Amino acid sequence: MNSANKILKYTLYSAMVTGGLLVTSCAPQSKYRAPKLDVPDHYRGQDTLTMASDSTSIADIPWREFFEDEQLIELIDKGLAHNFDMLDAIKNLEIANQRAKQAKHEWLPSLNADLGNVNYQYKSKNYYGSASGNYYDHKGKEAPENMYVNSAQYTSALSLSWELDIWGKIRSKSAAALAEYLQTTEATKAVQTELIASIVEGYYNLLLLDAQMEVAQTNYDLTKNTLKIVELQRDAGQITSLAIQQTKNQMLVAKALIPSLKQQIANQENALSLLTGQLPNEIERNTKLADAKANETLATGVPLYMLSQRPDVQSAELDLKAKNALVGVAQTSRYPSLSIDVTGGLNSMLGKNWFNIPGSLFGGLIGEVAAPIFNKRKLKTDFKVAKIERERSEINLQKTVYGAIAEVTDALINLQTIDEQIDIAQEQVTTSRLGVKQSNLLFNSGYATYIEVINAQKNLLDSELNLNKFKQAKLLSRVNLYKALGGGWK
Repeated sequence: MNSANKILKYTLYSAMVTGGLLVTSCAPQSKYRAPKLDVPDHYRGQDTLTMASDSTSIADIPWREFFEDEQLIELIDKGLAHNFDMLDAIKNLEIANQRAKQAKHEWLPSLNADLGNVNYQYKSKNYYGSASGNYYDHKGKEAPENMYVNSAQYTSALSLSWELDIWGKIRSKSAAALAEYLQTTEATKAVQTELIASIVEGYYNLLLLDAQMEVAQTNYDLTKNTLKIVELQRDAGQITSLAIQQTKNQMLVAKALIPSLKQQIANQENALSLLTGQLPNEIERNTKLADAKANETLATGVPLYMLSQRPDVQSAELDLKAKNALVGVAQTSRYPSLSIDVTGGLNSMLGKNWFNIPGSLFGGLIGEVAAPIFNKRKLKTDFKVAKIERERSEINLQKTVYGAIAEVTDALINLQTIDEQIDIAQEQVTTSRLGVKQSNLLFNSGYATYIEVINAQKNLLDSELNLNKFKQAKLLSRVNLYKALGGGWK
């Protein structure tokens, strides 16, 4: 027994010394190093707008402060609490959190308990076995020829197994799990940002449709009055029935917009209800499109600052960190492993002696150094693939960064031109209204034809609808810039 203990101690000591030497010379280099990203100093078109300092952007503004409409904020609250994609993202986050917690305990030994194990082996006369192995206990009688108890064991034991992390494989696994958890956190932020932007866009769509409904109704009433005047002039023999037909046609153009807009409003309300996790219902709103306000701040910061705000960029970098840690796992899987197994408990041939202490005590200690030698190239392949996956993640990070910068640039370009477009559209509306007024006066005085009146009313309808679209586009352009810079999750 003493000889066996000496051999075991020598084996463990040799393994520890060898492991210590190898750790300093061959430890895997899986420490993460952030890649050098090709990022410009400023956004295209940024210099044409008034910007704040490089260290801040509108993405730093919490969404509750960025949006001022109380009914819109209430809708967003409902969406964050009940939206199905948001709830699913939160569950994914909870799962990742549990896995990250488990990964922190990977370095601990495993302890298992065999509370009660009763093992009977039955044999018959033709079974091949030695005579000394036969056991039969039945009041001194000889064993029957068939199906007699050959052996019996009653066992209760504790077993401990511990793999020493001499190469950092467990630390690499833990680092990968942590990165994946943080990646899921960023993914949840991205879902929230997208959800808020979708709710805001749907809400502004409703305000636009309400405004278009008001324009259609007003234009319909206007052309209906014009039709009455034309009918009176036809009855007086001043014009023909053709004038009535063409005037009525223009009236029906405006009238046809009303049921179409009603349908669009109902569809948009249903879509917003679904986004907020509710059954289809009306969406309460008191704000008009002309009165809707968006945060006037245009601060963007610099692209490098934006990278720390965008959840998708952060998620891409965390994916790279996870892939880098998995390279370390794959590399250390090719190295020898050192493990210790300890077992102890109670073992007896007879049930009555099961808990006879110390007579039924047993114990065992195993120290093992194991190294893979030939495994059909699987370990080498896993290592090579892990390195390629890390390179793919680095490419994806660069792609995500470029896409983020492009989104901010597009939002800035839209902001540069939207006010100019609104000014032109407003001028068209003013001109069209004046044209309708003058054409009616001239028509009543006999200096203009009904065609000129109809054209003037058609131009007014088109210009007012167009102006409303640009007003909505201005609201959305600021929201898109806020989203592109990484706002909406705070």
